Amino acid sequence: MQDGAITDTAQAPLADGPAAPPSLAPIWWPTGVRAASPGGPDSLRRTVAGTLFARPWFDRTSLFALRHVMFPASRLWAAAQVADGDLEQFLAAVPMAAPATGVHKLTRVLEDVARAKVAAKAMDAEWERVFFGEGETSALHRRAVEAARLAQSDLNNGTRWRLRATLRQTVPRAKLAIETPDAVEAIYGGGRSAFNALSAPPAVMPEVTVSRAFPTPFSRDFWLRFQSPSRRLGDMVYARVHEPANAENAPTIIFGHGVCVEFDHWKGLIDECEALVRRGFRVIRPEAPWHGRRAPNGLFGGERTIGAFPMGLIDSFAGALQEWSVIADWARRRSTGALVFGGSSLGAMTAQLAASRAADGPDRLRPDALFLVTHTGDMAAAVLDGALANMWASTTDVERQGWSRDMARAYLSLINPIDPMPIPGHRIVSILGRRDKVLPFESGRQLLERWKVPAANSFIWDRGHFSVPTTLIRNTAPLDRLAQVVERLP
Repeated sequence: MQDGAITDTAQAPLADGPAAPPSLAPIWWPTGVRAASPGGPDSLRRTVAGTLFARPWFDRTSLFALRHVMFPASRLWAAAQVADGDLEQFLAAVPMAAPATGVHKLTRVLEDVARAKVAAKAMDAEWERVFFGEGETSALHRRAVEAARLAQSDLNNGTRWRLRATLRQTVPRAKLAIETPDAVEAIYGGGRSAFNALSAPPAVMPEVTVSRAFPTPFSRDFWLRFQSPSRRLGDMVYARVHEPANAENAPTIIFGHGVCVEFDHWKGLIDECEALVRRGFRVIRPEAPWHGRRAPNGLFGGERTIGAFPMGLIDSFAGALQEWSVIADWARRRSTGALVFGGSSLGAMTAQLAASRAADGPDRLRPDALFLVTHTGDMAAAVLDGALANMWASTTDVERQGWSRDMARAYLSLINPIDPMPIPGHRIVSILGRRDKVLPFESGRQLLERWKVPAANSFIWDRGHFSVPTTLIRNTAPLDRLAQVVERLP
């Protein structure tokens, strides 16, 4: 690719007028940040988010908030979820020593968290009955149940901020489970061949259960559910589907989320699925391993992925690749329209790895196009040298278990996309941030060169990892370009 071939559309002034549909929450997004629906009573907040936060300063602020607020609060919340209001169990689960002061206040907060958890669990059970159980209900009733489920989940998740405000001392940012090199070698010692065997499409696809649906202002929504084919996971996979009004043979995009982003459990997160549905796409959003409904008891969403070095990431990618093949198979059977793999950050990394591996499987599981938001070609560099290196496990923690940088790099390289990419460059749309310190920008740019992605499909913005998605709130040129690419497919 020639110099200057990649455009920087974010450098130009953002268009005046109403805010565009929202952008997907980025990897490790501070989940307390909200974005209202276009035209709603809080639409002003969306306009502010798309202008004020779409600047490089927001990346520095986000990293600070993640380190000192988001992850400590989430660790406290995860411990409280298994403590059921008991102070001693909570302190042991964090783990941390009893605070010198404020014990009575902490006890009251733990009781409130336990009540919020019970209410959320009860609402989840009703949601399962209404959407997947026996007995028919009206679409309006299902919409009401979904609204109540989401509200209760949001309230339960939000109790983590009270815990953090009550306990201001240093607490762990994640529960670490660093594997020894011998333990990882026992599973992935065969290198690429071992990883390929654990991430290949299943020989027999598991049965996919489709929930009942309900209407939204811009789509018809329902869920897919199936047993994960991964031998390393084996739990139940959930994926939310947003279908446009005219869904017959609509193009489908499987869109992955960032790590620790739980799109189906917080209200008002920044999210571009509405923008994609309005452009005629059926959007399928799978919950990644150990996120959302798949989070293990006592861990917050994504904590296993980031806390189990390096097995958490490798197992997550291997399992997700198998699960995406099941969803791709379902999508192909439901529609003759195009199939797109996409995602933001960790979701984009999953999409590009799944696409690069698709050449080894049946043609029907191969995507026709890719849509990638903040991605890179070197996951090892992101984990070992990026802005989030040492966020959870320090170099000392890792070395104590016998890891060297070269050993870690060898295993983490298993989750990089492989060459050649079977998707032609003109069918790939990418957004990168020149100031991205979380997923190294230069490696992402080199991917675009190797894949021969044309200038019209390449968006390099003068932004960082977190300000790229907030820029996408108002600058939707990449979404428009994706729609054009899909419209031109045979």
